[in-house]
Amino acid sequence: MIRLLLILFLMSCFSALTSRAEVVWFNGKQPITYSLPKEVEPVVTTALEMWKDDMRQVTGMDAVASRKATIKISHNSRLPFDGFCIHTKGGQIIVEGGNGRGMAYGILELSRLAGVSPWTWWGDVVPERKGRLVLSEDFKTVQQPSIAYRGIFINDEDWSLRPWSSKTYEKSQQATIGVQTYKRIFQLLLRLRANTIWPAMHEGSTPFFQIPSAQDMADSCGIVIGTSHCEPLLRNNVGEWDTAQRGRFNYKTNRMAVQQYWKERLQEIRSADNKFFTIGMRGIHDSSMEGYTTEQEKFEALQQVIDDQQVLLRQYVGDPTRLHQVFVPYKEVLQLYEKGLKVPDYVTLMWCDDNYGYMTRLPNAIEQQRKGGHALYYHLSYWGRPHDYLWLTTTQPGLIYHELRQAYDSHVRQLWIANVHDPKVAAYDLQLFLDMAWDINCVNPQTINQHHELWLTTQFGCDISRRLAPAMRCYYQLCAMRRPEFMGWTQVELDKRRYHRGLSLVDTIPMTRQEADNRLAAFDAIVATIDSCRQLLPPTLADAYFAAVEYPVKATAAMNKKMLAHTKAVSHQAYDDILQLTARYNSMNNGKWHHLMDAAPRQLPVFGDVHATLIGKGQGLTTTYPAADYTTATDGTRCIQMLGYSMNAVKMRKGDVLSYNVDISQEGYYTLQTALIPTHPIDGGDLRFTMTIDGGEPTLFSLREPFRSERWKDNVLNCQTKRAIKVWLTKGVHQLTLTALDENIVIDQWQLTQEIQ
Repeated sequence: MIRLLLILFLMSCFSALTSRAEVVWFNGKQPITYSLPKEVEPVVTTALEMWKDDMRQVTGMDAVASRKATIKISHNSRLPFDGFCIHTKGGQIIVEGGNGRGMAYGILELSRLAGVSPWTWWGDVVPERKGRLVLSEDFKTVQQPSIAYRGIFINDEDWSLRPWSSKTYEKSQQATIGVQTYKRIFQLLLRLRANTIWPAMHEGSTPFFQIPSAQDMADSCGIVIGTSHCEPLLRNNVGEWDTAQRGRFNYKTNRMAVQQYWKERLQEIRSADNKFFTIGMRGIHDSSMEGYTTEQEKFEALQQVIDDQQVLLRQYVGDPTRLHQVFVPYKEVLQLYEKGLKVPDYVTLMWCDDNYGYMTRLPNAIEQQRKGGHALYYHLSYWGRPHDYLWLTTTQPGLIYHELRQAYDSHVRQLWIANVHDPKVAAYDLQLFLDMAWDINCVNPQTINQHHELWLTTQFGCDISRRLAPAMRCYYQLCAMRRPEFMGWTQVELDKRRYHRGLSLVDTIPMTRQEADNRLAAFDAIVATIDSCRQLLPPTLADAYFAAVEYPVKATAAMNKKMLAHTKAVSHQAYDDILQLTARYNSMNNGKWHHLMDAAPRQLPVFGDVHATLIGKGQGLTTTYPAADYTTATDGTRCIQMLGYSMNAVKMRKGDVLSYNVDISQEGYYTLQTALIPTHPIDGGDLRFTMTIDGGEPTLFSLREPFRSERWKDNVLNCQTKRAIKVWLTKGVHQLTLTALDENIVIDQWQLTQEIQ
């Protein structure tokens, strides 16, 4: 896959003559021709119509069916599940799929080869008109998914997707997120080679199975329907459980009503095809099971629920050993699973991050042998403590890569779900997630920059991509140091007896004036690059550029200026700038995206017209060094681009050693501090490393933190965790040695601070 991307990149950047024979599929004069089997699955028809629309934009002509077609589309049962092959033969382009989705992916691969972005509709990326389309005579690509089922969970949609759908895109529909909105989402997933969705389920969003024709629309796009960790057996409890009619959602006191509720959905669905059944039980609003107090009571109740659900599935759907089922040990449920919960071997286990992008647990060697395999649930946005991030999507690509690759290597390969509040806002991060789900080898630790630049090239062209990519990397770096939503140093879900709405207010920021000025200057430089690149854009891409680049960068820069400016007047102007940028977002492309962007989700204090006080204090002269600039390293270490403050953090395996030369010009007391990515022990054990100076006694540290502890909160808000030792150092060169005692140690930086005497 990476080879194909490189080929496309070079083709887009250079117009070189070649003597190699070519297969011309559009010559600028006659329309593109294609042939198709008489009987195909609905998803093939959907993809064909999408492709024909793409070709109309690229060539200005309608593609036509022909018996003597240049493009021949067919089924090939020898290809793997969802796989496809495109090759040339006898002057024809042959597109083959292993199943209906595989054929659809192959058809839409032709759109990619013609320069059409998967974000052509959602990102307003207007394709470039072409006078000629060719493939080399020896062209061949064979592709298949690394992850069997891959897709998204539309979650926390209250300030983006839902108001846009109900107030702009489908104003006349009864559903708050209607079938036409889902059609557009399904088509995007098809273009991104995804096949699964957990539909929106918040209060106010129409439950998916209550939307007329929604199931049919999903089937027409080859999309598998599942539900989130708190929606067992395809039931949206928030929108479908009527307490007045059914009583409490309590398995202890109201078991028969709960079972009847589940039976109704199982009887309603036509078949198990394109369905993924979540099992287990939590509270209606993403909370612990109702009615049970002790952990033992919850454990026994959950075991009974799982056993009863297998009986219901067998009775109303079919043999449960042949159904797609998933159990999600999320939040408090993980503790119950670790207690010895018996989940049937044929059920997929889904492992979760800590809501901020750091996987909390992965299957051990014994668990990896499960027949049902393993799944991953990963947040690209989140509502909850210590603070939401529902405005922009700024998770570092290097972090996404590290966590997903590690999961794949731990045999998590059955189902991957990305949590997004809106696919348009999440664009690049979401595509990286789904690209890796499709081809885990599409990127490696040292090609993450390249993957990002290729994405920019697909959207805006090679020249702009080359100029823009370094600035966007700096943007991701600054957001790792502090996401825009976290710039108030505030928290949510605090004690409501002390804090109104459970929210702390913006007050002080632990940053010196110099640190703040440096950060603002860095944003100014990025904005200058953004503006200069915009001047090179064709007018047709102005809206695409504003949504994907200009708005997030300038709005984040303004958020930082609002908080860190020297004066309240400058701060107030920055606040107004955010409002103006947001108004422009909601009016671009003739109002197509009106109501999609909200610059103050949940009206949290950080989004107000506020100005903070800086309280940072100098603590001596501190010098920071990137972890990748080591003196020596053992063979197992790997540098990962676009990860950490250094943007090149070092992954260590158990037993790996890094060493650094520390040049001291003046003897005295020094603090040596190691900054690490706040990962978790993926095997349920510990997460330890040692720091040693000059071969002396090592100092042992553990990074393991209880979920939602104060230190964990600091870690995820800062995207970094630190450990330090204080030592007396003489003048000269000393050696700092870092040793990983467990898996999943990732070093970002180390810092040297001379203590003020």
